[in-house]
Amino acid sequence: MQNCRIKNLEVGGGAPVRLMAVINLSPESFFNKSYTPPEKVFNKACELVENGADIIDIGARSTAPNSAPISVTEEIKRLKSTLNEFLGSGILISVDTMYPEVLEECLRYEIHCINDINGLANKAYAKVAGDSGLPAVLMATLKKPGDPVGFDSVYSALETVMKRAENAGIKDFILDPAVGKWSDSRTSENDWELCRRFSEFKRLKKPLLAAVSRKTFIGELLVKEPQDRLSGTLALTYSLLTSGASIVRAHDVSDTKDLIRVFEKLNR
Repeated sequence: MQNCRIKNLEVGGGAPVRLMAVINLSPESFFNKSYTPPEKVFNKACELVENGADIIDIGARSTAPNSAPISVTEEIKRLKSTLNEFLGSGILISVDTMYPEVLEECLRYEIHCINDINGLANKAYAKVAGDSGLPAVLMATLKKPGDPVGFDSVYSALETVMKRAENAGIKDFILDPAVGKWSDSRTSENDWELCRRFSEFKRLKKPLLAAVSRKTFIGELLVKEPQDRLSGTLALTYSLLTSGASIVRAHDVSDTKDLIRVFEKLNR
């Protein structure tokens, strides 16, 4: 497996499992307890790093189905209000956005990774991302975020995403198999199939992201709301680590870090 280097952090290629902590600047988020007001973001990030996060993923727009839309201007405003505080902090920052205008503004600050749920499908975005020289997390997407349905379609979409990255000149990247309710055509069984067959994505020879924190298909199985899905999330996350995930994106940093430490002790 090829590794991905985010500044001085190695992901994949025999490195320990890494932990990406979520900070949402979007009060519209499906898990409202994950929302952090702008004035509290820096302190929250410091707390997450202290609890074991390797990198902080900051997003200002909810991508959950049926969430209230916001303008690009509002997304930029939310991100700019926080990113300046991280200058010189040493905290690794990933920005979760799929709009080239937003990414261009974020690149004026000290960020270390790009998280594109649109999988570089937007050519303007791909150019900005490629020109930045930053590593990226790229999700399985054909035309819209998470639109492939079924394992074979997701696998093919990731192959397409890899070609887009090559065309954009992005060599360091992590693949996200897009587990979750990204479209109405997705069913919970589609997501469980991706999780059962997660190890097959290792054939792509790139670090894999496990991003299942408190998602809908877990809630449908357990008949629980987002705030009550932690145990299900942790159980599934451990399974994905045994299947080859190199990095975990999580809302619950302390609990997930404990899980990773147990996994590393048993397997390394």
